[in-house]
Amino acid sequence: MNFKSIVTAFLATVMISLPIAGLAQDRLDTLMSELQQAEDETSALRLENQIITEWSKSGSPAMDLLLKRGRDALDVSELDAATEHFRALTDHAPEFAEGWHGLALAYYQEERFGPALDALERVLALNPEHFAALRGVGAIHEQLGNEVLAYGAFEQVLTLRPHDPDVIDALERLETKVKGVTL
Repeated sequence: MNFKSIVTAFLATVMISLPIAGLAQDRLDTLMSELQQAEDETSALRLENQIITEWSKSGSPAMDLLLKRGRDALDVSELDAATEHFRALTDHAPEFAEGWHGLALAYYQEERFGPALDALERVLALNPEHFAALRGVGAIHEQLGNEVLAYGAFEQVLTLRPHDPDVIDALERLETKVKGVTL
């Protein structure tokens, strides 16, 4: 009898959460579309913040707390603590892209570019529209001297977020190295 109650409660939770997840994805799709059509940098920043807020919702208070603790540790450059929080998060919620993104940021700040790129690959496998992860891929490749790969990643960022002044500067900086000088 107790087993039936547990199964019934579980199924009810799943049935309720499926429409909520669909609504969240619809909201994200709308925000991403608006971001791609943003008229200026201010509008783009507002939309980007809303998107990041949506991406930061894991669906689990415990995982959200690990994300917050990892981000807080990054903010004060406690890189060991940040890495620990993000590793715990990715261990317990491997399908949560923001955990991988946080781990990539921690590795990047530690100048561990290989592991940072690996974590960014996981982010992009889970969320191909993650403009911050693409931006990170571009930054790392530029630092490593892989100008063509950096340029390609930055171009992808601009298709998702067309008003990113740092990415526009990076593309201008890399253009002659990648495309050469036109005569």
